[in-house]
Amino acid sequence: MKKMISWNVNGLRACVGKGFLDIFKELDADIFCIQESKLQAGQIDLDIPGYYQYWSYADKKGYSGTALFTKEEPLSVVYGLGIDVHDHEGRVIAAEYEDYYVVTCYTPNSQNELARLPYRMEWEDAFRSYLKKLEEKKPVIFCGDLNVAHREIDLKNPKTNRKNAGFTDEERGKFSELLSAGFIDTYRHFYPDTEGAYSWWSYRFKAREKNAGWRIDYFCVSESLRDRLVSASIHSEIMGSDHCPVELVIQ
Repeated sequence: MKKMISWNVNGLRACVGKGFLDIFKELDADIFCIQESKLQAGQIDLDIPGYYQYWSYADKKGYSGTALFTKEEPLSVVYGLGIDVHDHEGRVIAAEYEDYYVVTCYTPNSQNELARLPYRMEWEDAFRSYLKKLEEKKPVIFCGDLNVAHREIDLKNPKTNRKNAGFTDEERGKFSELLSAGFIDTYRHFYPDTEGAYSWWSYRFKAREKNAGWRIDYFCVSESLRDRLVSASIHSEIMGSDHCPVELVIQ
């Protein structure tokens, strides 16, 4: 059994100040992926004995960034999609293991007034192709803040958010395309109709207290891993970020 965690920490240094290391230890994952580290190389010395650490940084300071911490040393690790236009923001790390790849991803946000939606559409196609390419070699597990609530059930106020970043028809359509390409949204695999299950809450309007959130953090896996899925969960009780960790256990 392998336990995997994905968490958008919204600034790792801030999160460390809010108990990240204790939470990390308690969750005791085999593979722990983070997004939005907001770091440059050398800005943090993370003391997590027993784990190999892999980091990807954005060129821009204090922005984006991902990391992957793993008990088992991967066979290989690749950073980025291998496409220059997409590889300056530290958004993707892929670690290859015996049975599968594990990919941590921080999908670009479409931003206010959807300023970045056209770029986001290009990213979606490139990321999907990248995953399918990896899959030619072995199955893929990918996780992270994918910046989309897929269905109305995945956010508290679907009606008023219809044209907002993260819930546009375009973004939702791309996520449907991703699943149609042969991937499983593991949380929905186990809980197809569960409502009120969110992984991100705005810091405004006491959104978290009211559980007025969005489910935008995912673990998705290749169809061929379906029978090996053991459980999926959302740790909404864990604080430290505006997102909470999500979990996958696989055989």
